[in-house]
Amino acid sequence: MSVITRDEAQLRAQLLDVHRYTVELDLTQGDETFDSRTVIRFTTRSAGDTFIELKPACLRTVTLDGQPLDPETLDDNRLPLRNLTAGEHELRVDAAMRYSRTGEGMHRFTDPTDGETYVYTQMFLDDVQRVFAAFDQPDLKAVFELTVTAPDGWSVLANGITEHLGQGRWRAAPTPLISTYLVAVAAGPWHSLRTEHRGLPFGIHCRRSLAPHLEAEAEEIFTVTRACFDRYHEKFEEPYPFDSYDQAFVPEFNAAAMENPGLVTFRDEYVFRSAVTDTERQTRAMVIAHEMAHMWFGDLVTLKWWDDIWLNESFAEYMGYQTTLEATRFTQPWVEFGVTRKAWGYDADQRPSTHPVAPEAVDDTAAALLNFDGISYAKGASALRQLVTWLGEKNFLAGINIHFERHRFANATLADFIDSLAAATDRDVHAWADAWLRTTGVDTLSPRVAAADGTCALTVDRAGSRPHRITVGLYDHDLTDEGRLTPREHLGLDVPQTAPQPIGKRPALILINDGDLTYAKIRFDDESFKAIRTGLSGLPDPLTRAVMWNALRDAVRDGELPPTAYLETARTHLPLETDLALAQGVLDFAAHQITDRYLRPEDRPTALATLGSLCRDLLRRTEDGDNPGLRLIAVRHFIDVAAHPDTIAAWLADGTVPGGPELDPELRWRILGRLAVLGATDEAAVAAELERDPSASGQEGAATCRAALPDPEAKRAAWDAMFTTDDLSNYLFTATARGFWQPEQADLVRAYVPRYYQDAVTLAARRGPAIAAAAGRWAFPYHAVDAENLALGYACLRDAEPVAALRRKLVDELDDLSRALRVRGE
Repeated sequence: MSVITRDEAQLRAQLLDVHRYTVELDLTQGDETFDSRTVIRFTTRSAGDTFIELKPACLRTVTLDGQPLDPETLDDNRLPLRNLTAGEHELRVDAAMRYSRTGEGMHRFTDPTDGETYVYTQMFLDDVQRVFAAFDQPDLKAVFELTVTAPDGWSVLANGITEHLGQGRWRAAPTPLISTYLVAVAAGPWHSLRTEHRGLPFGIHCRRSLAPHLEAEAEEIFTVTRACFDRYHEKFEEPYPFDSYDQAFVPEFNAAAMENPGLVTFRDEYVFRSAVTDTERQTRAMVIAHEMAHMWFGDLVTLKWWDDIWLNESFAEYMGYQTTLEATRFTQPWVEFGVTRKAWGYDADQRPSTHPVAPEAVDDTAAALLNFDGISYAKGASALRQLVTWLGEKNFLAGINIHFERHRFANATLADFIDSLAAATDRDVHAWADAWLRTTGVDTLSPRVAAADGTCALTVDRAGSRPHRITVGLYDHDLTDEGRLTPREHLGLDVPQTAPQPIGKRPALILINDGDLTYAKIRFDDESFKAIRTGLSGLPDPLTRAVMWNALRDAVRDGELPPTAYLETARTHLPLETDLALAQGVLDFAAHQITDRYLRPEDRPTALATLGSLCRDLLRRTEDGDNPGLRLIAVRHFIDVAAHPDTIAAWLADGTVPGGPELDPELRWRILGRLAVLGATDEAAVAAELERDPSASGQEGAATCRAALPDPEAKRAAWDAMFTTDDLSNYLFTATARGFWQPEQADLVRAYVPRYYQDAVTLAARRGPAIAAAAGRWAFPYHAVDAENLALGYACLRDAEPVAALRRKLVDELDDLSRALRVRGE
């Protein structure tokens, strides 16, 4: 699909003023295509030529101001509109469009549980042209009127309130001015729950087979939604700008969620059908808050071009976490951010593909799509958190409200945003933006202590260029509890300092960035590191512990701390951990990075045994039932690191873990997947489990198990399914890929490593960006930590010309592989 460049978009925006789209979609035309009829009313400011985008299965007719245009002039996805005169015009397009199975455009899904079919749109970033003809760029906002014809028994959701006109026809209320990528439709036999809040219709929706689970979750989802809605109306002077607020939990969704105004779409894994931890519930609440923030920042005020995507995502990420803290029952969202999301940002910012939070060179939509990463989300949110720390929340919110007032139902740039902030404060926010938003990389902050006359002074050394406003925590050993560190005081410092900071008697621990208010790697002096090794779990604040675990993680990745030292620290302190996000994050890094990649193969069995022993300690500690979330984490990870099948096979046979929990579908598939890796199950057992759980999640679990079987024929079948045919949906592709490569099966799959670089390039070019990204992330041979894999990957980048989405993933994966080799000393 041809991409649009920034220069082309600017020229078209100068020429056109788009007023209204009238779109009719007919979803009754079979399983492969749907009919799309579009009327676009627009004005040209002067005479000239332009084009409109669409990607049809069949373009039937096109008329411009009543005169037919030749459908054969469609070139890829561009239909030229030549010799336009200044003034008003009407374009009519009649086409058949293809359904998608990759989560792009109009995605179609048939539920294996009951045979019911659902469709929904994902128009982002430039996929509206897969659904209807459009001038597809964010700064050509228009009013959208949609009519949908759907099969009997279906209901239709859209950006505005929908009305059933009879005979399967549904009409949505016209939208206010919105961008093309924000138009949304979801149709099917939805199970819907509705309420009203502050005079506005609220609804939540899922497929029928998930109805009992949505019923069980509805109270919490609605409670979080109402609380966030009310909190945003306390923060923002501009009221919610749309006529309703629906949240649809849809199948096979590529992202966590999408901020379509009035109709937010979520991946339906958030309708929990198996046991989850409270941290996972907190994450769902944060995603609800994140998407709702977009109703103002992204939907009401929209970026002018994709170089400012951070204005959408960084703002929503920051507001999502902060509003979850302020408005819901969840008290530690910033801990999960620190140990999970922030690590994502740090990793992305140290790769060759790094870019500024606000990049200046986003030349086309293909380049823009690559910037939805840990920098635009996590680093950007961290930068905004630092901005609020430096500017003050009152001034920050004042600037935000100025921004909404100036640009409501329009488009804005970084310069506009900074000007709005500057109007609310005397501080030099332009200089702050240059230092934080236009630069790349991670600063490193280190303590330096000078002692004289029985007292000490602290200097925070900075490797980097950004200013930081930080809190430094000083901790002493507890005289009554040898393993506990108690806070002495917290110091507010600006880095770079104007002079050393007196701190009195030397503390046992000096923790820079206590509270995690800035974005920087943290280092420890020798005395502090000794205190951490003995007292980490004794620190009272989980956010303090998160900063420490992140610092240890960074030190391992930078080759400054042996991976075994991290494992030893985890083995010592994690059995005493109470915060679920920390327990989950540390175990994830220990298992998937240290054990699977940073340690040599001969050291892996010992590491697995260490983690298994750690999980057993957590299981023993949670036998009384007081912490079911921590117990669930321990059970999951015990399964994942099991080196021998006996214990987990017994759990599966009994249907329960001794002392609980009983095995729900997620745990059963998890155990069967690990047994497949270990060669302790077979196809017959997978088929039997699929008969027990024929749901969509069951289909994915079976695909993972089958790909993980240590059998040449199973590997061949999985490879062919991924790379030879195009039958797998986006989710089934990912499920198959996640089972294929296993460290325990390195010899069996060795011949597939060079094949990957050939077949992935072909697949990505054939199936588009979503599958290309999945192939680069999930199908990459991550287990093969060796120079040969690295050389093959670099040769692919150099010679094979992979499409942009795959190239970006390969650059990142190969850099991670190179880092793993350095950590190993190879």
